Amino acid sequence: MSGARTALLALADGTVFRGRAFGAEAEAVGELVFNTSMTGYQEILTDPSYEGQLVAMTYPEIGNVGVNREDVESRRPYVRGFVVREYREAPSSWRAEERLGAYLAGHGIPAIEGIDTRALVRHIRDVGAQEAVLSSVDLDPKRLVRKAKESPGLVGRDLVKEVTCAEPYDWNEGPWRLGRGYTRAEEAAAGRGREPQFVVAYDFGIKFNILRNLIGAGCRVRVVPATTPARDVLGLHPDGVFLSNGPGDPDAVGGVREIVAELLGRVPVFGICLGHQIMGLALGGRTFKLKFGHHGGNQPVKDLTTGKVEITAQNHGFAVDAESLGGRAEVTHLNLNDHTVEGLTVKGQPTFSVQYHPEASPGPHDARYLFGRFVEVMARR
Repeated sequence: MSGARTALLALADGTVFRGRAFGAEAEAVGELVFNTSMTGYQEILTDPSYEGQLVAMTYPEIGNVGVNREDVESRRPYVRGFVVREYREAPSSWRAEERLGAYLAGHGIPAIEGIDTRALVRHIRDVGAQEAVLSSVDLDPKRLVRKAKESPGLVGRDLVKEVTCAEPYDWNEGPWRLGRGYTRAEEAAAGRGREPQFVVAYDFGIKFNILRNLIGAGCRVRVVPATTPARDVLGLHPDGVFLSNGPGDPDAVGGVREIVAELLGRVPVFGICLGHQIMGLALGGRTFKLKFGHHGGNQPVKDLTTGKVEITAQNHGFAVDAESLGGRAEVTHLNLNDHTVEGLTVKGQPTFSVQYHPEASPGPHDARYLFGRFVEVMARR
């Protein structure tokens, strides 16, 4: 590429990759992870669960479909830096409104292409996710490695406070339909023959498509900040409470496990990803950091209650320690790759959670039925 800018990706263990810069002329520090999804890079970029992280895509060509206003999962992109094998500058999609590089530049996010992402992923798989620096402004490898080593990492950092909403708000947008765009809550409720279930959703970094699927399943949704007291939520008289996805170390999110502990048993609760982990902590369990996490749309999960296997979308670097729960919850789902906990339920309570993402975006729809299950649990109450 004539006149291309140089960029460096430096890992804390001293490994350095040299490539071509695109996106913003900037420098980013964060934990480097890889994502195995073949599509959906825009949804990945705007997933708040990636706060504090650099993301390397395993699929070789990125940028083919450009960027548009509809395929976002939050108010802005949260990925700190983006790593790809080959960036396609000119998009080929009837829905494209902007080039990926311009979109990243507009949000101050640096990106690098032209490196051997297979070698990078093998390295992360072997040594584990680690802190890294991506820079197109400082090209001194030793200095960048030192910056990576000095980065604090994710353990012990409360990143939820960086992504949660400041004030409560009502959500009224339903699933996307070809030729119509996103539907409205009124359309989702029409023809159901019953009033929508009122759900209060805790925002730990919630994805828009989770909210859209709640609406599509027949819910009325109010979103509240992560530290909203349990008494305030119960005072709204919800039919159920939802615990959302989010970034970082669940054990570091101040005061939230105590809030969730007050809610359990008093109202139906459904948790996804970080919400699942926080529910495990609220039950008295522990969480631990995975070697390189699960990020992508091809993770096999077995439902132990039915014996069925689902292919799931996942994005997390921590997991619940099953033995630490001491029988206070039952493990309902297991990851077939590493046998980590993927789902919990509490006997005698309308309480359940999953580690994976039934809303996909991007990813398979095998687990979308869980939103309907939540509605059924609330309706029975």
